[in-house]
Amino acid sequence: MGSVTVGLDIGTTSVKALAVTDDGEVAAATRCPHELLLGPGQLAHDADAAWRHGVLDALTEVGRGLDVQAVAVAAMVPSLTAVDAAGRPTTPGLLYGDSRGGSGIGSPAESGEAAGFHRWLAAEQPDARGFWPAQAVANHALCSRAAVDYATAFCLSPLFDGTGWVTSPDRFPEVIADVCEPVGRIGDVGPAVGAGTIDALAAQYVAGADEPGDVLVLLGATLIVWLVTDDWVERPGLWTVPHTAPGRSLVGGASNAGGLFVDWASRVTPPGDGEPDPADVPVWLPYARGERTPLHDPSRRASLHELHLGHGPAALERATYEASGFVARHLLDLADRPARRIVAVGGGTRRPGWVQALADCTGLPVDVAAVPDATALGMAFLARCAAGLESSPADAARWASTSHQVEPDARWVEPCRDRYQRFLSLTAGDAS
Repeated sequence: MGSVTVGLDIGTTSVKALAVTDDGEVAAATRCPHELLLGPGQLAHDADAAWRHGVLDALTEVGRGLDVQAVAVAAMVPSLTAVDAAGRPTTPGLLYGDSRGGSGIGSPAESGEAAGFHRWLAAEQPDARGFWPAQAVANHALCSRAAVDYATAFCLSPLFDGTGWVTSPDRFPEVIADVCEPVGRIGDVGPAVGAGTIDALAAQYVAGADEPGDVLVLLGATLIVWLVTDDWVERPGLWTVPHTAPGRSLVGGASNAGGLFVDWASRVTPPGDGEPDPADVPVWLPYARGERTPLHDPSRRASLHELHLGHGPAALERATYEASGFVARHLLDLADRPARRIVAVGGGTRRPGWVQALADCTGLPVDVAAVPDATALGMAFLARCAAGLESSPADAARWASTSHQVEPDARWVEPCRDRYQRFLSLTAGDAS
């Protein structure tokens, strides 16, 4: 089996963990669900349950019977909670889009959302020992050291200015510049603990979407779309970030048209049987929580259009998946660079209808990752780096693999093109 490392991903609805061998084979996997605290304008976790106990429970379960050499944890950004002297959260863990962070307009590093989180938490717990994101809470639970990587800290701007914390630095986690640097061990001689990183960044390492024209799509609770370019492209409404591959950039961003919307729509409509008429499907605007990229409008709300009495559950299910596909296409159109294929990762790849709609709506073939939980897989490789088993995160590309390719269905492509234009018109109408 060789050496085994564990990657953990604190997601919006669960902690996912993979134990992975040195050749990228998954030796064990587990998922520990946690509650999402939803309210008007609110999105949060019970941080102690999700960020501490969820991580410890997932590691115990996935590592049972294995000689684990190292672990590393990723999480969504931004997130923040107040902690006591023992490093235990004492407030809800605030997540991206929670109104207690303000407008949330722009990328995590530009929106000022983290500063809004800090203001609210400091008012609730003025005597808190510290204010930590999910990665720091998890690392402290594992090895008693509250530390985060540079990318996670940067997404807490303006609290972090690129060189250090701008206020009360002793109440924020230690920042580790080298993502491969271990931050400690579990116990005296247990597995090494890596610094961790951002969920989408971890997925990049092992997705294999590295060439210009590749599109990395994360079908998770959040829909994330990244188009790979060989230069730095800035487009209004989109985010641009460095790729993990040298000389490459990513343009796109995160949308609320992901699993939170898809799961909600699935709960309020019965499951569909059979296939609807490709020319007769309603159009969703999937903004049940407002929208991030590219609209940056937390006041947006979902609406269903072109619905008639002849529509059944199958048409509504297809419309749900198409809404996500239309957002992905919109982001690619705004990026205004050639796209040649999609690499899809995340739990949504286990829904064939979602993947097919993504292909039909964008007109691009979709290569489906062999390991859907790409973030946890990427973290398992970064854990290898922390253990000294690898010399560079870039070598994680050898773990990239796909299970199959989904081509656009010719019967659906033209009807989807027509509905996409309706989707754009409705979106512009909402904006006015």
